[in-house]
Amino acid sequence: MADPITVSVVTHRLEAIVQEMGEAMLRTAYSQILNSSRDFSTAIVDSRCRLVAQAEHVPIHVGSMPWAVRAVAEFFTDRVRPGDVYLLNDPYHGGNHLPDLTAFVPVFFEDRLMFWSINRSHQSDIGGSTHGAYNPAATEIWQEGIRITPLKLYDAGEIRDDVMQMIATNVRHADDFLGDLRAMIGSAHVGERRMLQLLAEYGTETVTESIEQILDSAERETRACISTWQDGVFHGEAILDDDGHGTSDIHIRAEVTVRGDALTVDLSDSHPQVTGFINSSYPNMMSAVHMAVAFLIEPRTPKNSGTFRAVDVIAKQGTVVWAAPPAPVTLATNHCAQEIAESVIKAIAQSCPDRVFAGWGRRFRIAIKGVNPRTQRQFIWHLFHARPGAGASPAGDGWETAGEGQAMGGSKFGSVEVAETRFPLFFEHHEFRPDSFGDGKYRGGAGSVLRLRMETTEPAVANTAGDGIRHPSYGILGGHDGQPHRYRLFSGGTVRTLKTKEVDIPVLPDDVFLVEAAGGGGYGEPAERSAGSRDADLANGFVTEQPAARG
Repeated sequence: MADPITVSVVTHRLEAIVQEMGEAMLRTAYSQILNSSRDFSTAIVDSRCRLVAQAEHVPIHVGSMPWAVRAVAEFFTDRVRPGDVYLLNDPYHGGNHLPDLTAFVPVFFEDRLMFWSINRSHQSDIGGSTHGAYNPAATEIWQEGIRITPLKLYDAGEIRDDVMQMIATNVRHADDFLGDLRAMIGSAHVGERRMLQLLAEYGTETVTESIEQILDSAERETRACISTWQDGVFHGEAILDDDGHGTSDIHIRAEVTVRGDALTVDLSDSHPQVTGFINSSYPNMMSAVHMAVAFLIEPRTPKNSGTFRAVDVIAKQGTVVWAAPPAPVTLATNHCAQEIAESVIKAIAQSCPDRVFAGWGRRFRIAIKGVNPRTQRQFIWHLFHARPGAGASPAGDGWETAGEGQAMGGSKFGSVEVAETRFPLFFEHHEFRPDSFGDGKYRGGAGSVLRLRMETTEPAVANTAGDGIRHPSYGILGGHDGQPHRYRLFSGGTVRTLKTKEVDIPVLPDDVFLVEAAGGGGYGEPAERSAGSRDADLANGFVTEQPAARG
């Protein structure tokens, strides 16, 4: 047994390593979706495919990484060598969805495979029949982009140029893609170097013993937390608006059994898989369940494979939470991942009301493709601005414009000035949306209002991907729901209300997008909200009328 001080040092070294990997990625990535919006995650997984450490980036990314490592390890078996670099994105081979490309660097010490250093990053484009990595029109996964099953990109330190060229040829804007891919690999190599330093300082026996204790400790802490919850069988449901192909009100139902220090989450009663791209792969479903549990346990409990030993998941293939190939799944890291987590949280609210929180806003993105008149180069721009509000919790009001529930603030909106410099856009205003949140003892966070003008000189095209126009952020334990999204395009004297799942939307020069993003849900009975908090909301402009006046 490693002594407790050593275990603590190794714990914090691992945390520092994955954080440094993230900082390296942030400073070297080419695309705004990565170097501003931070849509990437870093992790260390051991040779037994167990998640050892993760940085607090995008939660939905990390929970599925053990399945991705297992896919690579099982395919290449004894052909893994020092200096190798592997890629994967296929959701039916351990990935979340195709835009989330994953780079793996094996960490060898004294001729023994010890760990995998991993970077998973959302690509600005991944090919397929429409730009921007999301295709609402897709009815099968081949229409969503290039599928990369376990693939060796570097063989013992030598790059496979033919493979690199093949991948880059299949995506739009190959230069940016290659820059981002090199940043991912560099980030993973940072993790490799730091892990080798750790092993050299402490030795393999001390490091591996420490990791066993770290995983066991996370399990004990998780079980100790769950043991304080009320035993029973509880039910929660979340509903998606539609799949973009005519199926509406798609339900995800969780039956959560709390017994002693363990949970069983049964998702079998969820909606059958659908035509559109809201279906989930198995690893993405598991990640969503683990994400929900991680939100509810003690914040300082490390989130690793030990944490989730206390959780059993039951699901049925052929449902929206675990689709059978070749179903399209690209939106699933947002929706239905967020709704899987919501259904679990709603169920557990009956067991531990002091730990749950209200609904965060849902994702509603716009991807615009056109020509920048200042450079005469094509561009793809992803809307990460105008974020929705966070849900309220027992700790207080929800955060304003914190983003979507599946990212929990991990994805940011970048600098307005940088966006206007790099793209033909003008942000006429970007501000909080009053009256957008749900009322309660603690109110939800305010959403955003964005008025965005196109400064192109020739037509562009947009697509949308998201949810939350019909089913808003949920209130909990008496709290009220937030307001849903409302997106419009002002074009040539006409007003078009945008749907959450559209392709080939014409965008003319000087067109204006008016984005009104959802607010978060409220927590607790509104009658319990203090008069001082209500006065502050009115004074700050978060509400335009006191609740009594609004009826």
